[in-house]
Formats: sequence, structure tokens, C-alpha cells
Amino acid sequence: MDQLLRVQNFGVSSDGIGAGEDQSLESPFGHVEPEKLFGWAGATASWLMRTGPGGSRGLDDYFIRDYARNIGAEIMGRNKFGPQRGPWHDHEWQGWWGDEPPFHTPVFVLTHHKRPSFTLSDTTFHFVDGDPATVLQQAREAAQGKDVRLGGGVTTIRQFLDADLVDTMHVAVSPMKYGTGIRLWESPDELLDRFHLEVVPSTSGVQHHLFWRK
Repeated sequence: MDQLLRVQNFGVSSDGIGAGEDQSLESPFGHVEPEKLFGWAGATASWLMRTGPGGSRGLDDYFIRDYARNIGAEIMGRNKFGPQRGPWHDHEWQGWWGDEPPFHTPVFVLTHHKRPSFTLSDTTFHFVDGDPATVLQQAREAAQGKDVRLGGGVTTIRQFLDADLVDTMHVAVSPMKYGTGIRLWESPDELLDRFHLEVVPSTSGVQHHLFWRK
């Protein structure tokens, strides 16, 4: 069975924006408010089980529960890993996630500035400089037969889409517009030459866009 490259639970606004351009340590998404893009996820029972009972069931909860299914590695861009740019001034920064990252797999961070790999809990971060196809091959080897998740951010997903390497994609479109920022698309119709698309509305107000390769 083929190892798929999957985008999961990726959030954008109704005008296709998934992050602001002015990312900082205090504002990981720039001017884009993550609680608006990902509020649907944070309200689910599967998300809230980390902190206590409650939360919604149904479609949104299904997508959150499905996050780790058959995933053996993750690829992310450097801007998802942290706000630093250019050469690493030190290696103290180890990501946004603390001592227990949520990935539980090898993670391949795309960067032109390599640094040594390190492990937190059951997640090992590798810093790689390569084209999308080469990095995907590395991730597939590390995934040991399971699928690879393409975690973002927007620029990284666009790179892999442009290289025609993405197999399936779930994008949750929230009902607000930002006007400016880093845009995944002008319209999801741009991808219909290569993907089937089904749009499923949720009672939370988001529309789940499900893409799979033709």
C-alpha cells in the first residue's frame, strides 16, 4: 500500500489566509488570531480531553480524533517550528510545544540552516535542507510504512502542492476574512485539475474541504 502525504486539520479563513506575515514569539500566527481559525478544534471533546471533560462530538471531533491515525512522520516548515529567521544564534529554542510535543513521530523541519537533531519525549526533530521530493523520501523512510503528515505552514504546503506531491488534504475554512496575510489559495477551485473536492459544513460554522488526488 502506498504511503500517502496528508494535510490534516489545516485552518484558513474564507479568503484563503492561514497565517499573518508578521510572525513573532508573542504572535505565532502574526495578525491572524489562531483562536478564530482553530476554535472549532479546541471546542471538541477529543481536544478538551487533555484538560478535562466536555466538548463537542460529531464531525469536528472526528477530524481531531483522526489526527494521529496511521501517521509515521511529519514534515513542517521552519516558520511552524519557531519565529527565528536566518542562521541559528543558539540551539535553546526547541519549538512551541514544550517537553511533550504532540507529534509522537520523527519530524522533519525544512530549513536552509541546519542544526543537530534532538529528541523531546517520543518526538525527534531533524533539520533538513532539500527539495520537497527529497525530504518526502526521507520522511517516508522514517515513517516505516505509515503515512506522512504535511503539517504546514502555508508556504510549505504550497511548495509540496506545486511539486504535485500531496495525496489528500483536509482544510477547515472558517467564516471570516483577513484581506492580507499568507494565502493558501485565492479559491479552492484552483486545485480541481488535480484533486476531487467535497465540502462538508459543520454546525460549528466551519466548512471542511476534503481533497483527494484524481
